[in-house]
Parts: sequence; structure tokens; C-alpha cells
Amino acid sequence: MQAGRLYRQIRDRFRDAGVCDPEHDAKLLVSTLLNIGISDLLLDGARETDEAQVREIEDKAERRIGGMPVGRILGEREFYGRRFLLNSASLEPRPDTETLIDAVLRDTAADAPVTIWDIGTGTGAIAVTLLAERPKSRAVAIDLSEEALACASENARLLGVEERFHPLCADYLTAMSKARTGGPDWSVSNPPYIRSAVLEELSAEVVDHDPRLALDGGEDGLNAYAAIVPQAAGLLRPGARIALEIGYDQAASVEKLLRQHGLGEIEIIKDLSGNDRVALARGR
Repeated sequence: MQAGRLYRQIRDRFRDAGVCDPEHDAKLLVSTLLNIGISDLLLDGARETDEAQVREIEDKAERRIGGMPVGRILGEREFYGRRFLLNSASLEPRPDTETLIDAVLRDTAADAPVTIWDIGTGTGAIAVTLLAERPKSRAVAIDLSEEALACASENARLLGVEERFHPLCADYLTAMSKARTGGPDWSVSNPPYIRSAVLEELSAEVVDHDPRLALDGGEDGLNAYAAIVPQAAGLLRPGARIALEIGYDQAASVEKLLRQHGLGEIEIIKDLSGNDRVALARGR
């Protein structure tokens, strides 16, 4: 079967099944399993596929129709133009988090030898991306899950930044307070920030496949910030920065917390959808 025809068949099946974004998911599934780029899939649709490839794609399409996200089916997810491996302990990196990357890069010179602490690193998407974009930087990637750290370390290796990537199994910043070496230039995090009561209202694609530890922010969604901000405030040297991904309705609460702990120059940055997405602040 020709690749273009196979893509269209999968796309139409996804449409009929009510998959949220049938075109994107079909392109991603088919192109990845054929090991070709999406543009090549669309421009060279006459390429022939063999029966084994067709069977594998159709089997994985059924899993998508059954509610499994494409990233989980493929075991990887694209983020900031790079592919990151996933495992059961790591949250799928999502486009909203690219807003945090843009904010840090905006305020970091291309040749700056900065030190970054990534709190709750998961796949390592934030730390690894910043290391790739700022080749003189180094990162300490902190996570409570050793399984998540193994995934992050493998992503650092595959993307060529492992020598500057330092995994640390710890709960937020507790371990760092014992080994302070002047503090980081950037402390960054995409912490769990969904209110516990709201979790059950999320789609099955999220709650059945992303680790709850990476989603549940407690009763008010602010538990992680209440732990991270005071510790970070005590570790950040004057002038160092903190960047936190936040929920669309959490800007005021997180800004108040940052101010309470002596951080200044607070800035709230919106994502491409116009929602509050990142809180920046500076140590002083």
C-alpha cells in the first residue's frame, strides 16, 4: 500500500472514532513508524509500504482509537523540535511548556555558562532542551522517581548533552541545600499543579497514562509551589532567576507566594493561547 493512502485511511478512521486531532495523530503515527518525516509522508505519498508495516500501523491505530495517546504508543514525544523518550514514570512534555523554554532562552545569552536546576525533571525535556540550546550551560536534573531519572538520562545521552546533565534523585530542593555551591543561575520547574478534585474530570488519555505524581497539585493545586518557592528563595543567589510553569488561573497565587519569600521582578508570561503559563522572578 502507498504511504499516502495508508495515512489517509488512518486519518479517516481517527475522524470516525472522534479522536481529538485526527490529522496530526495520523501523520505522527504513520511517519514515525515508517521512519520518515511528516513532510516526506505528504510529499512522497507514492512510497510503497510492506505488509508488516501496514499491520503494525493498523494495530497501533487501534490502540489510539482505544484512548492511548500517540506519544505513549510510540514511546516518544516531540518537544521543541526534538524527540524525547517516555516511560511510565515520566509526564509527556507538551507544547505549553515550550513557553518556559522561550522565557529562559530570552534572558540567557547564547554563550552564557549558566547553571540550571530543573526540579521534577521527568523526561528531562526542559533541562535537556536548555542544554542543547545553550551549549556552555550545565544542569542538575532533580526528580523523586529513579525511573523518571533513568528516562531523562537516556534522553540526555541520545541528544548529546549527557556530560553537562547531572541527575539527582531528591524531593524538590532538599538535597541541594546540603551541597550548595553558590546556587544556580536558573531554577526551573513544571511542577504538578492540577487540583486533586479536577483530576477525575480530565480525559482518560491524561489520567490513565500520565503519572499521577506529575499531575496532582493537591487541594488547591499549589502544593508544589509552596514547597519549591521557599527552598529556591533560600538557595538562589542575588540576581539568579526562577521560572515556573503555572496553571491558567494560578498567576495571582504564585505571584503572591514569590513576593512573600522575597523574590522580585516578577513577570507572568502567556502561552500561545493567551493563557497565563509561566511565572518568572529574580533573587535579591
